[in-house]
Amino acid sequence: MKNISILLLVIALFLPFHALAVCPICSVAVAGGVGLSRWLGIDDAISGIWIGGLVISLAAWFLFWLDKKNIKFKFRSLLILALFYSITIFPLYQMKLIGHFCNNLWGQDKLLLGIIFGSLVFSFGVLVDKLLRRRNNGKIYFYFQKVVIPVSFLIISSLVFYFITKC
Repeated sequence: MKNISILLLVIALFLPFHALAVCPICSVAVAGGVGLSRWLGIDDAISGIWIGGLVISLAAWFLFWLDKKNIKFKFRSLLILALFYSITIFPLYQMKLIGHFCNNLWGQDKLLLGIIFGSLVFSFGVLVDKLLRRRNNGKIYFYFQKVVIPVSFLIISSLVFYFITKC
């Protein structure tokens, strides 16, 4: 299972990724979710979901900033994602928050599993928002749709993982 998670992370890093600007409110909401979950002592898989969403959100914002500055280079998106995952995961590993043998779910470290799952879920939420707006001629269906949809996906996946890890 551990090899599958690492493989999924590597595959996700090589997927085409262009700057999907995520609003700052969404980034703040995700960061708040990470802080709140750690403060409340919530399971690491759930904290990881929010960390994964935060990594994607911050990487998207950084790519958007690079676009505004007209800074382009080969493999830019791939390198930025790898950088943001590295500066997130490496310190967690160094602090022994990732890699503890008793902190596993399905044979995989809970925090790392959550980061991978949260990254995928948050990215999917951003894509759903974009598809809904494209379907509605570029208009939103409701106020703060750009925030509500990705954060709702994180909340729902957190609830799912809560019931999975509750046992």
